[in-house]
Amino acid sequence: MELAIYNISGQETGKKALLNDAVFGIEPNDHAIYLDVKQYLANQRQGTHKSKQRNEVAGSTKKLKKQKGTGGARAGSIKSPLFPGGGRVFGPVPRDYSFKLNKKLKQLARRSALSYKAKNEGIKVVENFSIETPKTKTFLAMAKSLNLEGKKMLLVLPESDHNVILSTRNLQNVKVVVAQNVNTYDVMNAGTVLMAEGSVNVINEMLA
Repeated sequence: MELAIYNISGQETGKKALLNDAVFGIEPNDHAIYLDVKQYLANQRQGTHKSKQRNEVAGSTKKLKKQKGTGGARAGSIKSPLFPGGGRVFGPVPRDYSFKLNKKLKQLARRSALSYKAKNEGIKVVENFSIETPKTKTFLAMAKSLNLEGKKMLLVLPESDHNVILSTRNLQNVKVVVAQNVNTYDVMNAGTVLMAEGSVNVINEMLA
């Protein structure tokens, strides 16, 4: 598969980017995508939730009333979950939500996500660029030239560029990643994947 390469002014350069069909042209596996996205979101969870059980609540342990003869239920402690301010039954405790997926499955998920984007014309290639002075206005001008203004975008760079990262930091709809760190969730979550020319070769080699 070949895609036209644009410059930052939105004009075609006449060059073509070769997208490996083994990465961008496979039959997508929906279940692999589901598992990889599920793992990504699970790994983002801190798992620090906690509620107090009856042995952790502050309160007296004195028996509230005599066992028999009151006509009511037996009550042994004010810290019982039955009373206001008592402990919580089976409440949340800190835990680790992360789980393992095989490397081949994760690669299949990324290839499937990229294939979906390529099939739906959701991938655009721009020639390698840099921003001399970090300015959001500069990046927005480039996005407007490429007809991507206001759209949810994943910008894939061949290597980290500090000025580009700073220029997009205030834009909620733009996420910048290095080609080596592309993941299934970011690809599926973006409306358009904008790839710098050099990042295409990195992904072709990494996932082919």
